[in-house]
Amino acid sequence: MAFWANSLIAQTPVPNWTNQYWPARWILHPTAPARQYGIYHLRKVIDLAQKPARFVVHVSADNRYRLFVNGKAVAHGPARSDTQNWNYETIDLAPFLQAGNNVLAAQVWYMGEGAPFAQMSYQFGFLLQGDGDAEKIANTDASWKILHNLAYSPIKNDIPKLRTYIVVGDGDRVDGARYPWGWEQLNFDDKAWVAAKPLGFATKPRGLGTDGNWGLVPRTIPMMEEKPLRLATVRRSENGRMDDTFLQGKAPVTVPANTKAVFLLDQGHLTNAYPELTVSQGQGTTVTLSYAEALIDAKGQKGNRNEITGRTLRGFDDQFVADGGDRRTFRPLWFRTYRYLQLTVETKDKPLVLDDLVGQFTGYPFEEKAQFTASDTTLKPLWNVGWRTARLCAGENYYDCPYYEQLQYTGDTRIQSMISLYVTGDDRLMRKAIMDYEHSRFNDGLTQSRYPSADFQVIPTFSLFWVCMVHDYWMHRQDDAFVKSFLPGIMGVLNWHEQRLAVTGLNGPLEWWNFVDWSKWQNAGDEIAGGVPAGARKGGSSILSLQQAYTYFRAGDLLAHYGKNEQAEHYRELGRKLNKAVYAQCWDAGRNLMADTPLAAAGQSGKTSFSQHANILAVLTDAVPAAQQASLLQKVMTDTSLTQATFYFKFYLFEALKKAGLGDQFVTQLKPWRDMLAMGLTTFAENPEPTRSDCHAWSASPLYEFLSLTCGIKPAEPGFKTVRIEPFLGDLTNVEGRMPHPVGEIAVQFQKTPTGGLTGTITLPATLTGILRWKGKTLPLKAGKQAVSL
Repeated sequence: MAFWANSLIAQTPVPNWTNQYWPARWILHPTAPARQYGIYHLRKVIDLAQKPARFVVHVSADNRYRLFVNGKAVAHGPARSDTQNWNYETIDLAPFLQAGNNVLAAQVWYMGEGAPFAQMSYQFGFLLQGDGDAEKIANTDASWKILHNLAYSPIKNDIPKLRTYIVVGDGDRVDGARYPWGWEQLNFDDKAWVAAKPLGFATKPRGLGTDGNWGLVPRTIPMMEEKPLRLATVRRSENGRMDDTFLQGKAPVTVPANTKAVFLLDQGHLTNAYPELTVSQGQGTTVTLSYAEALIDAKGQKGNRNEITGRTLRGFDDQFVADGGDRRTFRPLWFRTYRYLQLTVETKDKPLVLDDLVGQFTGYPFEEKAQFTASDTTLKPLWNVGWRTARLCAGENYYDCPYYEQLQYTGDTRIQSMISLYVTGDDRLMRKAIMDYEHSRFNDGLTQSRYPSADFQVIPTFSLFWVCMVHDYWMHRQDDAFVKSFLPGIMGVLNWHEQRLAVTGLNGPLEWWNFVDWSKWQNAGDEIAGGVPAGARKGGSSILSLQQAYTYFRAGDLLAHYGKNEQAEHYRELGRKLNKAVYAQCWDAGRNLMADTPLAAAGQSGKTSFSQHANILAVLTDAVPAAQQASLLQKVMTDTSLTQATFYFKFYLFEALKKAGLGDQFVTQLKPWRDMLAMGLTTFAENPEPTRSDCHAWSASPLYEFLSLTCGIKPAEPGFKTVRIEPFLGDLTNVEGRMPHPVGEIAVQFQKTPTGGLTGTITLPATLTGILRWKGKTLPLKAGKQAVSL
């Protein structure tokens, strides 16, 4: 982990910077345009009489900064957010300071048109505020010096180039001959740099002042992890010789003059990292770094991810042009996602020495605290690959996918949050996500579908899942003030959907993008956006109506808990009415299935559109009688004529199996995940083949199910005050699992007896009690370790 990962100090500074104007000023370049692409370096030398024991500063920038003290990188931020909730980091610089002169230096970049969609912005600026009298010498003002670094230019890595939806922003091209090497070091000569220009308005925390610009709020999540990660092997070399000793940092590679050499390197698994390429000599050489999840064949297909024969790399690019100096290190401004990294080296009349290439893995500093093992040892790779997938989709926000979008979508985030709670016990990123969606609400009353995002997008079904996320958090954490703060926003979401119910009792025509799943929907021709079942645009979708009911029941629980009994009963009754209307109009007695709409297709009689989704939700909402639910799910899992749920919506299938007492069938449903491993995937994909993204955390849901379904660990009441353990072993003879709980660790170890009973041990934290259920029988559980037999 990087030295700064734990340097973020407690947000209790004196004076209270969250409630007063800041003496420090936002600063910028005096002549460069503040809303166009630009990379800048800022410096200030401060003289200290002695090495301080404490030197706390608060730092932010737009778009982003990397802060150095005496040449050492100490912080990276700000955590992504929106302009009215603009994060600042609080850092103690004392460990990096010395008696005498010290240099504070920052690289700040503004990507302009080439910014990622996840990057919101006001304009270029940098801010550093000393915490008290000792630190105020560091405050940003005209005493700081600034350089507009013209060595940088953007490389378009956009939709036309990569032929798919990609919105993670531009790559970096750096001309080494124009780069101010050593700019962050104390002895660098900055006489040619200009004085920074303070902005004309006051610097303020959120809620103060007359101008909008940046509403500053303290960062609520830890700093990202950074640790070295070396590529595994050289898979292919053209016009040059390189072997794995170069990747181990043991043997430089020289590319002769007037040569184009190409080296295909394999990490062995997908990762997120800052590549750091160090080169010497070779003035004028262009080195292109290209990154991809997988190689593609002549038809553009990925196939087995391990294969390279007959395949090429089409991916995201960065570029460095050597200036002829020794040990020049190129590092892109933002991390890159890759399994394969290709170096294309084009020398001019002088040879280039490739000194080293190392990645710095980065991500949210989650710790894997949970464990799961079972008699079927082939489940362990599913756990490991699922955990890698979850980690690569978590940074300063949850990401749907790290390579293509890095956007925090509610449908994905709900699943990711449950994985985080169960595997790590760390709820901070979940809390931030819930708050981000709260900040995204707009005048319709809905949340945006993904946030932070500079591109406005609305998926009403995801607003419903935001309500469910708040309910999930409430069930797993005792945090009433936080949960209660979202009730007005929840009411806005519920009201939007209620206002659009038709006289039939089902949903009426719905605006926006009513995404459900990337399935091949039957008879949904009027939905051109994709992912949308029939009956959204014109009304009458059983799926969308049942998702409303599913959410109304959860909202009813929340509202009742906080004393809003009349509203709670209103929404519970609305949920019951929706269930009744859906059953009356969409149940097909001939097929014993719920149809997607009450309607026949044009020129046909009888209901013609059927999906796993409608029937899964019918079970989860009790729209079909409890006695029919098990047989309905059996049919759902075997009838291939139904529109099939993809990896994402199988989370709800697994929840339905749990509810209907069919959890024993969960492990047999994991064949699609086993198939991904057989295809050489090292993370779980967005969709069944052919897939765009090889890493999508909504597909990592089996991690959560191994603990909540196979081991059976679930909260029995809000706040996880008690536990209900109902394991489903299926064909497994034994399982063992442990997971973090707010007051300690829950550990279970079970084996089946030859007669179908259950024996084992359960260990609960000192203040936790609960019940064990097994095939209709119940046993009370006390705190501590206990043997169980049912």
